[in-house]
Amino acid sequence: MNRIDYLREGIKNLKTMGTIARSSRQLCKNMVSHVNFSDAELIVELGAGDGVITKYILRKLKPDAKLLVFEVNPKFCMILRQIKDPRLILAEASAEKLGEYVEKMGFTKVDYVISAIPFVVLPKQLGLDIIGKCHDYLKKGGRFVQLHYSLVAKNIYERIFGNVNISFVPINIPPAFVLVSEKR
Repeated sequence: MNRIDYLREGIKNLKTMGTIARSSRQLCKNMVSHVNFSDAELIVELGAGDGVITKYILRKLKPDAKLLVFEVNPKFCMILRQIKDPRLILAEASAEKLGEYVEKMGFTKVDYVISAIPFVVLPKQLGLDIIGKCHDYLKKGGRFVQLHYSLVAKNIYERIFGNVNISFVPINIPPAFVLVSEKR
């Protein structure tokens, strides 16, 4: 998907996308830098969009690991289906169904969750339910990595995980924050 098409899709679906521009290379690198790929068996990506972060994850993912990707936008799902990698499992569903998909795959825990879901524009309870489910399914020591364009939602992660570390990525449109919480 080119930048103009992404912009159009972002304007049309701002409530589910949360942005009008694809994540920059610097933001993608920051997001995946919080993952220890050598010990990851199952990574979950929430709100994969057109797969820009997905591709960074797949480049580092072990040959026998899995990447479960959630995306609700039909156009983006079509693009994600074109990624021919047997480690990628696409869930064309809301992230609320994370538990169902994880268990169908034969897993009980997730090593890492990387999310670009725009929680600040979702209904509050839906966001809390999704983040809570991520916490429940993360292994001890697993990390939840979240992209945001402001720090308005920071207290949600502090409340659910008890911790949050923040990094700022200025080279992105708009500049972004990466919030990382660890399950202890």
